[in-house]
Amino acid sequence: MTIKFEHIRKFYGGAAAITDLNLDIQQGELVVLLGPSGSGKSTVLKMVNRMVSHDGGHIFFNGQDINSFNVQDLRRRMGYAMQSVGLFPHRTVGHNIATVPKLLGWDAHRVQARVNELLQLLAMDPKQYANRYPHQLSGGQQQRVGVARAMAANPDVLLMDEPFGALDPVTRAALQLQLKKIHRATGQTILFVTHDIDEALLLATRIVLLNHGRIAQMGTPLELLQQPTNDFVADFLGRADLGLKQLSLRPIAPHIKAIEGTEPIHTISHTVTFKEAISHMATLHVSSLRVVNSDGTVLGQVHATDLLETSDV
Repeated sequence: MTIKFEHIRKFYGGAAAITDLNLDIQQGELVVLLGPSGSGKSTVLKMVNRMVSHDGGHIFFNGQDINSFNVQDLRRRMGYAMQSVGLFPHRTVGHNIATVPKLLGWDAHRVQARVNELLQLLAMDPKQYANRYPHQLSGGQQQRVGVARAMAANPDVLLMDEPFGALDPVTRAALQLQLKKIHRATGQTILFVTHDIDEALLLATRIVLLNHGRIAQMGTPLELLQQPTNDFVADFLGRADLGLKQLSLRPIAPHIKAIEGTEPIHTISHTVTFKEAISHMATLHVSSLRVVNSDGTVLGQVHATDLLETSDV
């Protein structure tokens, strides 16, 4: 499902929060709204499901103006996950996830199957977790349930407002990777808000960088890093670290070469990035690594010289 913003404006107390926003989000994209505090990113997200009304312009959901929908019908077509989770404390995990499917009249068998499917997708054994209550879960587990609840009714669009912001770094990284896998597996359209640059670079198929209610630049993560359009973009992304951030986006797979001479002792997965490979080499004090696929088959090797010459860093 597509989302289109045409000349959107939003004012708070006479001050412009969003100024002439134009943005098309296509089916299957994971678009990250990135920017400093007060840039308008959460406002943009909340206007999509009419939690916040816009004061000018038009927002279209799959070609239809959002104001033409019954607001409850609109929201049931859009999953919503946020930082504070908002689980119902007196309902079990299973009942929390089942909230919207039950409202839509799904039969009990279909609801249970969907609850189990989502818990498994988010690495939570249904037998172990479905009958627990929110207070019996860790913060990371609660956030997983919040994501599962947002996805439960197979929504056309998933809206995520800094959903991992309150989590510790290890849990946050694990959930970021799970969301990335879910997006690849389902092809779902996702609009994601964050102020965390590394999170945006990891997740996004496209980044929309906002500043004072306007789009400062939009493009793929690599496009923003390689071609920042102005000083604000370069400074916000971390001017001194732009090269290193580019390394974190580049896979080593295209640069694997046949092993010649002595085979490297240490092994790395073919799915890692330049940054991970170079970091691994530095830690081990080696200049090359043996590369294997998921079943352990040796594919060849990568050499530090090749990676650094290719990266132009």
